[in-house]
Amino acid sequence: MENNRNFTGRFDWKLALIIFIFLIVSLLAISSAQTTGQYGATNFVLQQLVNYVIFAIIVAFVIYFDPDQYKKMSWYLYAFGILLLILLAIIPAGGIVIERNGAKSWFSTPIGSIQPTEFMKTFYILATAWVISKHHEKYSIKSIKSDFILLGKIAITLIVPLAFIMMQPDLGSSLVFLAITAALIIVAGISWKIILPVFAAGVTLGGSLLWMALYMQDFLEEQFGFKLYQFARIYSWLDPYSYSSGSGYHLITSLNAIGSGEIFGKGYLDREVYVAESHTDFIFTVIGEEWGFIGASFVICLYFLLIYHLTKLTLTLKDPFCTYVCAGIIAMITFHVFENIGMTIQLLPITGIPLPFISYGGSSLMGNALALGLVFSMKYHYKSYMFAGRDDDE
Repeated sequence: MENNRNFTGRFDWKLALIIFIFLIVSLLAISSAQTTGQYGATNFVLQQLVNYVIFAIIVAFVIYFDPDQYKKMSWYLYAFGILLLILLAIIPAGGIVIERNGAKSWFSTPIGSIQPTEFMKTFYILATAWVISKHHEKYSIKSIKSDFILLGKIAITLIVPLAFIMMQPDLGSSLVFLAITAALIIVAGISWKIILPVFAAGVTLGGSLLWMALYMQDFLEEQFGFKLYQFARIYSWLDPYSYSSGSGYHLITSLNAIGSGEIFGKGYLDREVYVAESHTDFIFTVIGEEWGFIGASFVICLYFLLIYHLTKLTLTLKDPFCTYVCAGIIAMITFHVFENIGMTIQLLPITGIPLPFISYGGSSLMGNALALGLVFSMKYHYKSYMFAGRDDDE
């Protein structure tokens, strides 16, 4: 067995380079967004730079521990995340709990607001990866019965955080958890005889909820506690120009900004279309308007390169737990990118999901740091075998 003890050989420099490029893109986009005057004297570029310094510190700390230790800590981290979500639910808004846009999702701390859900995503991935790996150790011979048992274990692991997140309510994060779960179910090797009916039922349920949101709003509000502003997002998504003075305003300005950038964009700091909160959830509109189709395509290709690199690394891992963790992280990042960019171009409803590594936000960046720190750790502590395909004792 060959284990390179040299830091230079063990550190994932390609992944670090990709993140550094994201840092440059983020600072350029945020510096342009804050010139519109909607943010006052706040220097979000400097704050984002500080966030990236914290990002690097978190990654460095996470790398220190090997994946086996995270496997042992997975349920402790999961329980800690659930505790934070419980505190958000029981503590009234005001003081240490912040409510924004009808969602009670943040803690106020001396270093700024913290959103526990961003960290819970990674904690959930760790716990679910533990569940799947331990299940396969116990049931070495697969069967329909064992697959149903595994599906039930995953469902129980999901339902607790999902319930508290929907209580906030935070629809966007809830969808992220469902996307992570779907990906882990697929890579867990559960029979398609089970997966297809389950996914079909999920699609049917989603379609039914959409239909009821259009035609049975009172029923959903009275029976399931949905809020009217959540319905407005659906209406403004399907027909934004009928709600141009209200819920459709964000989408219309987003479409105008991206469309006006055309092929090559207007140039750095030459934006003309005002988009509210363009430094966070709608930062892709800044990229689309200033750098056009070329710049937007570059950012999308950068995400593709990131996902490709993570997938390639995942395929080299020999430990099932590490494989499942990486698969969950890939699903989390991919859904964030697809949903955020999709909502700015009317492909998907607006859900308030940030664009990973580019949108301004401490909690989002720290949560991603925790996730990618695990990936760095797996690469750093990975043991390669000199004679692949031969028995270990030869």
